[in-house]
Amino acid sequence: MKVRLQSAVRGTINEVWDNFDEQLFRYLLPTGTRLIKFDGSDPGDIVHLKFPFKQEWISKITEVHRQDDHCFFVDKGIKLPGPLKFWKHKHHVYHINKYKTLIVDDMEYSTGSELLDLLIYPFLYLAFLPRTSLYRKYFQSMTNTEQLSTQ
Repeated sequence: MKVRLQSAVRGTINEVWDNFDEQLFRYLLPTGTRLIKFDGSDPGDIVHLKFPFKQEWISKITEVHRQDDHCFFVDKGIKLPGPLKFWKHKHHVYHINKYKTLIVDDMEYSTGSELLDLLIYPFLYLAFLPRTSLYRKYFQSMTNTEQLSTQ
């Protein structure tokens, strides 16, 4: 099953791509979730989360691609909270113009049961939906900070 969300944010593709880092990741974390490990967004890097309900999530960056108008990296789940058995998240960053960039979260998951996949879809969608506004706020605040520092 797939979940896809997108956010248009202020900033160039390079500014947005260069700020896909630990600070942004911490900003996006749901309340109560602890970041145990964040290696980065390069192939082989690990991201390890611990949820309040004592479940863990460990993903490995498996692929990175960068061009002038489109960049992405992929994380795949290696230890997932039940009932998930498969997770692949492709983080796209697309050039719109010199002031705007589009961030697309393409997620694919499986529990091993089509019925259960359908049942947890709303929960996964709602869990990631706040990212759309959080991305906008985060990059808006960065743009405002950069404008202030150059004046």
